[in-house]
Amino acid sequence: MKEHVMKILIVGNPTVGKTSFVQQYVSGQFNKTYKTTVGVDFSVKTLPWSDNETVRLHIWDIAGQEYSFSVTRTYFRGALGCVLMFDVTNSNSFLSCLQWKQDLNNKVMLPSGAPIPCILLANKCDLPERVVTADSIARFSKKNGFFAWMETSVKDNKNIGEAMRRLVQEILSVQSSEDQPLSRKEDNVDLHSHDATNHQTCC
Repeated sequence: MKEHVMKILIVGNPTVGKTSFVQQYVSGQFNKTYKTTVGVDFSVKTLPWSDNETVRLHIWDIAGQEYSFSVTRTYFRGALGCVLMFDVTNSNSFLSCLQWKQDLNNKVMLPSGAPIPCILLANKCDLPERVVTADSIARFSKKNGFFAWMETSVKDNKNIGEAMRRLVQEILSVQSSEDQPLSRKEDNVDLHSHDATNHQTCC
């Protein structure tokens, strides 16, 4: 049995639902009382992919506070894919996606110099207070190099598994012609040196 090991980043502003997304995906649970992630929270999920392949995902839930743009540089090292999430009821979280994507592109890349695969997730689509339109998301996604975007609701478990399946599929397709991505920084991260303190109330 062949096992593919993939480091996946989950990034975006605070309260958009990143930690809830990870918990829903990994354990099938939704909890409204997550505390704010500090630094990085780390989870693992193994997927049966084919008759002779499995995929082990190392999921890094990156803190969304603004200061994290300067302190999470080493967290990006070795990532093969990324989920960038925003809240459709919060226009600022959508506007911040440009900075997150640029930051990602500056810190990790494929050997060819191309960006790592990144999917854009429009979360909390179950809420009526939506302020970000599908047309604007589609234009932003195409312009900024996302291979796909999807609407999600962590609360309703809408498109959570499908979004991750699409990301894994994209990573495997680019791996057929690419080696491991190269970070622009040589720093390594010791997983055990960071507190996995959690979580933010979100959908």
